[in-house]
Amino acid sequence: MDYDYVIVGAGSAGCVLANRLGADPAVRILLLEAGPADESWTIDMPSAVGIVVGGTRYNWSYSSEPEPYLDGRRIATPRGRTLGGSSSINGMVYIRGHARDYDGWAEQGCDGWNYQCVLPYFIRSENHANGADDYHGAAGHLHVTPGNIDTPLCAAFVAAGEEAGYGRSSDLNGHRQEGFGPVDRTTRQGRRWSTSRGYLSEALGRGNVTVATGALALRVVFEGDRAVGVEYEQNGQALTARASREVLLTAGAINSPHLLLLSGIGPADELRQLGIAVKHDLPGVGRRLNDHPDSVVQFMCKAPVSIYPWTRAPGKWWIGARWFVNHDGLAASNHFEAGAFIRSRAGVEHPDLQLTFMPLAVQPGSVAPVPDHAFQVHIDLMRPTSLGSVTLRSAEARQAPRILFNYLQTERDRADMRAGVRLVRELMRQPSMRGLAGQELTPGPLAHSDDELDAWARRVTETGYHASGTCKMGPANDPEAVVDPQLRVHGLLGLRVVDASIMPSIVSGNTNAPTVMIAEKASDMIRGMPPLPAASVPVWLHPQWQYQQR
Repeated sequence: MDYDYVIVGAGSAGCVLANRLGADPAVRILLLEAGPADESWTIDMPSAVGIVVGGTRYNWSYSSEPEPYLDGRRIATPRGRTLGGSSSINGMVYIRGHARDYDGWAEQGCDGWNYQCVLPYFIRSENHANGADDYHGAAGHLHVTPGNIDTPLCAAFVAAGEEAGYGRSSDLNGHRQEGFGPVDRTTRQGRRWSTSRGYLSEALGRGNVTVATGALALRVVFEGDRAVGVEYEQNGQALTARASREVLLTAGAINSPHLLLLSGIGPADELRQLGIAVKHDLPGVGRRLNDHPDSVVQFMCKAPVSIYPWTRAPGKWWIGARWFVNHDGLAASNHFEAGAFIRSRAGVEHPDLQLTFMPLAVQPGSVAPVPDHAFQVHIDLMRPTSLGSVTLRSAEARQAPRILFNYLQTERDRADMRAGVRLVRELMRQPSMRGLAGQELTPGPLAHSDDELDAWARRVTETGYHASGTCKMGPANDPEAVVDPQLRVHGLLGLRVVDASIMPSIVSGNTNAPTVMIAEKASDMIRGMPPLPAASVPVWLHPQWQYQQR
């Protein structure tokens, strides 16, 4: 089986590449996906996200090693295993990160990745319901819907932020990220809009893209230093697909480094210990695993305005029936309508805490709601300093890799999480929330000291679902870099990595939109096309950030 390109992973990046590269009718592409097709109402219905992310059919259902700084707990690590990848099972939050994140990439030697250079690719990918402007697109493949913050709890949360002295932002992906406002999501007319829906469906209509589902990649095949194909397993049969131009790994921050290691690319000593022949000694593979640690502060709600009644019969039957008929109502929302980006302390240039409001409280470690009117605020650390790794458990491709996040390893991260809790508590004391915020369920009214809050964080911190950094982009003189700024694997030919694993440092926000941008930009690099002209737009930074927290 001969193709021009073999793409491993039909996820957020792989579907984009299949579409953009397949625009040339002379090009033949094979897209390998280990999971099944994305054919389920649980994927389409936004409010069913808890079902799909908690299930196993469309999910790799990974689990971390015992986390040493979280009381030895293993952290569930869902990753998409279907067409659309994690964009088919995620919370649908569309956040790009802060402009300064990308400027930081360029400052680390990744030329062409500063904010003004990447913004045109965000715009090209996007079809925003509010239309186009200097920061947004209205003709792209990824449909984006703004959050509705007019409901009682969401409106009170945003108002409380202003009362506490924070700014308001009408667009957390535009001129000003810092502040309180509506949260965009990847939906269209009440249905999830994954990259499978937006990009792959169009690509398949052209006839030059072949998708193989149930196809587990085993290793990259080389001739000398050039990648020439991929060996994979489908229906119990070992097959090899050859790529005359390039092999493109788009399997995500867990599976892309896993496949590189299985192929003999990574730290040589570790590979030899497992009996894997070393193709290329590349110490950075699987290192620098980063994620946004997520902890939740919960409160009882004094007024009956949460969405709890709609999570049980007969309410949930009614909103489900309405969605199946009209694709609207409560089931058409991911219920992350309102959020905020704030700074934990003075001296931080741009927001390092993300607050996401949910008009429902979920029992820790489950998807079951607290059985009463309640709500919760997610606190995510945007630029955590604790790093982990993805390493091989064995040389057997069917064995899941070892995943270790090291959440809250550093005192900086622990201090930032404590600051987040205290700032959320302050919000609940504002006039707009006083009549709504009742008893604090977690951390609880007895947890106030640093030690008490640290103990709480160890008990409840989970993944933010934003694994990144395990195939770091950087120049050749960076000993931890795996790919160059063109996303080519250092020291090898015909092989690129295109997904969230290439982030030199994690973005200050959700990672799905940046992953789509990365693939859009990479598609021009792969085709040898000039980059889109750089933007020239203003970006808001707090004028007194050195001295003021808000």
